[in-house]
Amino acid sequence: MKVAKNTVVSIAYTLKDAEGNVLDAAEAAEPLAYLHGVGNLIAGMEKALDDRDSGESFEVIIPPEEGYGKFDDDLVWELDKEQFGELSDVELGTQFVLETEEEQVLVTVVEIKDDVVVVDGNHELADETLYFEITVVDVRDATPEELDHGHAHGPGGAHDHDHG
Repeated sequence: MKVAKNTVVSIAYTLKDAEGNVLDAAEAAEPLAYLHGVGNLIAGMEKALDDRDSGESFEVIIPPEEGYGKFDDDLVWELDKEQFGELSDVELGTQFVLETEEEQVLVTVVEIKDDVVVVDGNHELADETLYFEITVVDVRDATPEELDHGHAHGPGGAHDHDHG
């Protein structure tokens, strides 16, 4: 069966950066399962998987525009330390959801100054070109429940892993 919209696809993959460092991986024994064609993966990965066969292996290079986007300076904010109250648990790398007027953004504390905390809402892989080695482990039709919920269920699916 070929990968197409509304199929559940199980993939094994290795993600590397430009220097060849492994950033993430899913082994064939515990593949990532996702519902194809509904935006559950980054755009470049879904496009590369379109029309692939079960068992097929390939490599793909995904530019930032089809991955996690370009770095956006508008997603970096300086917040008054007073907004944090007791700072004992806020340190570099701390993540929390910041509510803006338009949306909720997951931010990471990237700098702590005398009177402000600098947070960044860009994905950690923003601006990165992504190098994937992918094997299509399995392709099957999605169940009505999976189509209704918009994600894969079962081993490797939305209730089993937190990938992508």
